[in-house]
Amino acid sequence: MATTRLIEYAEANAAVRAVYDDIRATRNTDFINNFWKALALNPAQLERTWADAKAVMAPGAIDALTKEFIYIAVSAANKCEYCLHSHTAAARAKGMNEAQHAELLAVIGMAHATNGLVTTMQVPVDDVFKVS
Repeated sequence: MATTRLIEYAEANAAVRAVYDDIRATRNTDFINNFWKALALNPAQLERTWADAKAVMAPGAIDALTKEFIYIAVSAANKCEYCLHSHTAAARAKGMNEAQHAELLAVIGMAHATNGLVTTMQVPVDDVFKVS
């Protein structure tokens, strides 16, 4: 159960509607997901978060699908069920196939396992890995 009310388009004020309209236009959809509806209780935070997400997730030096892979991995590490589902859907929409998804999950699982071992054993970082 949500800890906050979700703001639907019909009840949104003009500032929220402007962000919702931009989300729809940017993503070429009429769907506004619950994350944005929850943030709409604070229109300034909604606008700021959308602007940041739109800028960061746009293709750049890292392609859009790879950014979704990174988002999925971080969401797994943070145990964010919502983000895992929404960014897996976004990755699929950007072309992720089942083989890529399976390999991504294997990498995430391996990273969790080795991170746990290194953390538990407090292995010192090799000097060659440190930026000088």
